[in-house]
Amino acid sequence: MTPAGTKLLLDTHALVWWWTDDARLPAAARAAIAAPENTVLVSAASAWEIATKYRLGKCAEVAPLLEEFETLLRRSRFAPLAVTLGQAQAAGALPGPHRDPFDRMLIAQARDQGAPVVSGDPVFAAYDVAVIWQEQDARAAS
Repeated sequence: MTPAGTKLLLDTHALVWWWTDDARLPAAARAAIAAPENTVLVSAASAWEIATKYRLGKCAEVAPLLEEFETLLRRSRFAPLAVTLGQAQAAGALPGPHRDPFDRMLIAQARDQGAPVVSGDPVFAAYDVAVIWQEQDARAAS
């Protein structure tokens, strides 16, 4: 479990799976997102990633999410997280071979916000970012 009042940053796939009620989103992640005392952050980088993947034809099913993105944020009571200059510089300066610009931005934002990331992607742990996904991950992030 996450401590009461925790900030959580959603990875893009966690956001999409939450909005589409996808069974691939584990129970621990669902519980953390649903907890009313938690602040759920959604990065502008996730909107960018969804729009990019849609444009490239990789995720045709996200069209309704793009059209209703801001409405869905409000309905979900998720807080939008803008990208700051400092976060952009930190993302660009991250060491290592990981090349995904969206993940790099989420890593920088999670560090800046002191927030665990709700993600099934193992890259976040490699950058010493707390992750909430499975039950054991949720305990590690608390």
